[in-house]
Amino acid sequence: MKRTVPLIIAIVAGFVLLIANFIPFAESWGLTAQEWFNILAVGAMVLGGGNLVKLHLMKVSSKRKGWGYSVVTIACFFGTLFFGLLKIGVHPNPLTPDYAWSGYYLENGSTLWWIYEHMVVPLTSMMFAMLAFYVATAAFRAFRAKNTEATLLLVTAGVVLLGRTYAGVWLFEGWLPESMQWLRFDNLTVWIMDIPNTAGTRAITIGIALGVVATSLRILLGVDRSYLGQD
Repeated sequence: MKRTVPLIIAIVAGFVLLIANFIPFAESWGLTAQEWFNILAVGAMVLGGGNLVKLHLMKVSSKRKGWGYSVVTIACFFGTLFFGLLKIGVHPNPLTPDYAWSGYYLENGSTLWWIYEHMVVPLTSMMFAMLAFYVATAAFRAFRAKNTEATLLLVTAGVVLLGRTYAGVWLFEGWLPESMQWLRFDNLTVWIMDIPNTAGTRAITIGIALGVVATSLRILLGVDRSYLGQD
């Protein structure tokens, strides 16, 4: 029963949402299924938060390597939860001024807004900035003209990089004839992004869509049951 009931629920809900997208009179079925999904998502978030706290508390209690980071994680989790649930710093909604908690939780000036703007956003920017150095080193290793494909990738990347900066205009300024302006790096960059890049992106998108359809059919027909876990 632990596997049969979730399997039946997944198959029925999947077919209901599928039918609701193509048959007008079944549209309300899809809305009802989405409401149930939101309810289950809340429960899943509660379980996920509880599991997060449990794992990090176990790490702190056993003093495993890096347990100090777990202390910071737990403190930030409960702090953000506290400020968000109590809506500290949020003003009441002008339409319902008698209800103190009727305001938007991310209102400008609220504590949760301050946490997001001055902690989450800078930390996210720092993470992507560090990732840029990793990408740069990976690109340096990959951009070596070992074969035809690598040479083509190297040349294309160089043109696009120069075309995205003023150097793409400055290198050809003043001496390139009007009839050959299309050779400027900035113009070549536009062509590369609009034609070859768009074609490749669409091919990848089509491949992803076919993969999603195949996986969805396997789940709807009960062939793929990996999401149920193991007995």
